[in-house]
Amino acid sequence: MVWRPMFNNMNPYWLVVAFALLTQFFVFVRWLHRRMRDAEISRVFVCDIASNHLPHIYHALQLIAEDRGIGLPAAPAVRFLELDGAEQRKRRFSS
Repeated sequence: MVWRPMFNNMNPYWLVVAFALLTQFFVFVRWLHRRMRDAEISRVFVCDIASNHLPHIYHALQLIAEDRGIGLPAAPAVRFLELDGAEQRKRRFSS
């Protein structure tokens, strides 16, 4: 009984197909990760603008309008709501 490797009878084109499938899978995973990261960056940017910068912008707008003699209503209260509850989950798990 002579031992023969099982790979001798394997068609070499299967290796090309396997390589192509693995390459496409890794490119897809990389694309998905990048898309999720970009969405997170956008969400953090909008939250930062809403909570930190808009009150200062409204204040400067009020000063400019006062200087020009234009009457503006009071600035609205700026609140950024996490509708999916992600902020509460972060607080819960970090404590």
